Amino acid sequence: MLETIAVILVVLWLLGLVSSYTMGGFIHVLLVIAVVVILLRVIRR
Repeated sequence: MLETIAVILVVLWLLGLVSSYTMGGFIHVLLVIAVVVILLRVIRR
């Protein structure tokens, strides 16, 4: 479940970069959260 959320956050971030539409620092916070979740999942395995 967490992996799915992380992937969705990364995709939304990439879409924000491609469309040049960003919501300030919020989209970058989502990216950081997604990366942290992915790293935690990798470390726990």
